[in-house]
Amino acid sequence: MPHDLDWDVLLRRINRQQCTPFLGAGAAFGALPLGAELSREWARQFDYPLEDCTDLARVAQYLAVTHDAVMPKELIAECFRGVTPPDFHQPDEPHGVLADLPLPIYLTTNYDPFMTLALRDRHRDPRQELCRWNGAIAHKVSVFDSDLGYQPTPANPVVYHLHGHLGCTESLVVSEDDYLDFLVSITRDTGLLPPRIQESMTGASILFLGYRIADWNFRVLFQSLVGYLERSVRRVHISVQLAPGSETESGEQKQKVFSYLNKYYENLKVQVYWGTCRQFAAELRQRWEDYRRAAP
Repeated sequence: MPHDLDWDVLLRRINRQQCTPFLGAGAAFGALPLGAELSREWARQFDYPLEDCTDLARVAQYLAVTHDAVMPKELIAECFRGVTPPDFHQPDEPHGVLADLPLPIYLTTNYDPFMTLALRDRHRDPRQELCRWNGAIAHKVSVFDSDLGYQPTPANPVVYHLHGHLGCTESLVVSEDDYLDFLVSITRDTGLLPPRIQESMTGASILFLGYRIADWNFRVLFQSLVGYLERSVRRVHISVQLAPGSETESGEQKQKVFSYLNKYYENLKVQVYWGTCRQFAAELRQRWEDYRRAAP
């Protein structure tokens, strides 16, 4: 759990536009079908022969091999089509809370448009952009192309989708091969991410919201970002995580797990907030309101 000093640093960075939210699937919990649910349904529908039927990336890999690489991406798009966005006016809704902060850049590995919609709900004019991690989307025009002259601001922020978004099926990172190809692309091509997006990681505190440390896709993502974090002048970063372990574990066992996971990110100055996204969002909203009221 971040200390009051860490909260103070985070709020000051938000006020100076030096904080970059980084949203994962947990930020949209309750509004979208869970990956395990989709995975089980696909496994049943397409006769997945292995036991790990709740692993979406592996089941998607099976579909990519037995059908083609685009099929799991199309299935994702079908599942998400017509989904009702969350209520951005609830005091603990993560997208709404983040949209109230004066920030120019929001990063996400989610496919959904919720962050963009939340910003529009707050009368801001966001741009939606994606990482061109494969050849099928490399040619697409970017809002960061030099002739367009776009620079993100709090009034005109950018929502940058590293794993693609629903508006471009080919951009989605779904299968195991997709995750590995994304990792290879982002580590080999130092110019893959626009300079302003790179600056948002090296020159700001990153707020990871909606990830689990133990998830394979988060570890792949984190490894792809290590270089940027190491260049970030040792700023404090915060990751919101659900408490690990099961109800049957003893207090001593859970304490060992907490100790291990806290040390895992200690060297990169990542502080862990143990709780749900909504718990963190509610506390962030309250602390931000208090900070603004106390500001001279």
